[in-house]
Amino acid sequence: MALPKKLKHQNLFLDGESFAGQSGTVTLPTLARKMEAWRGGGMDGPVKVDMGHSDDGLQIEWTLGGWGLSVLRQFGAVRADGVMLRWAGSIQRDDTAEISAVEVVVRGRHEEIDFGDAESGEDTEHSITTTCTYYKLTIDGNEEIEIDLLNFIFKVNGVDMLAEHRAAIGL
Repeated sequence: MALPKKLKHQNLFLDGESFAGQSGTVTLPTLARKMEAWRGGGMDGPVKVDMGHSDDGLQIEWTLGGWGLSVLRQFGAVRADGVMLRWAGSIQRDDTAEISAVEVVVRGRHEEIDFGDAESGEDTEHSITTTCTYYKLTIDGNEEIEIDLLNFIFKVNGVDMLAEHRAAIGL
């Protein structure tokens, strides 16, 4: 029997600027595929056909404990990959004390900045939603998943899932 690896500590970086002590919650992007049911002649039931990444796209939601000027100054970034966020997590198993480094790097632009409630003498927290065109998940130095929507790249555990498709269409 083993205990699960649990997040113990985290930090968030915005274009290399550390938000240690300032970042609150981080909701990492949901990885989803668009699947469409297909039931052809001679089939007793439908099979879901993989049509690529979900139409919902990739987004990361995160909070700051107060005002973050660097975030505000990036609002309205023109480039679809103009902002880079890096989330670093330290996960640990309590039965073995083994620690693993988890890193998620995304590039995109801020879709929404919610300033929350403003009340004198009360806590302020700002919520940011960043829509992403690039995503990379690395665990203990191994690149597990890389998605680059602008450059037609999708890798899982080092395997380029779109290499043959790129070749087929001359890319």
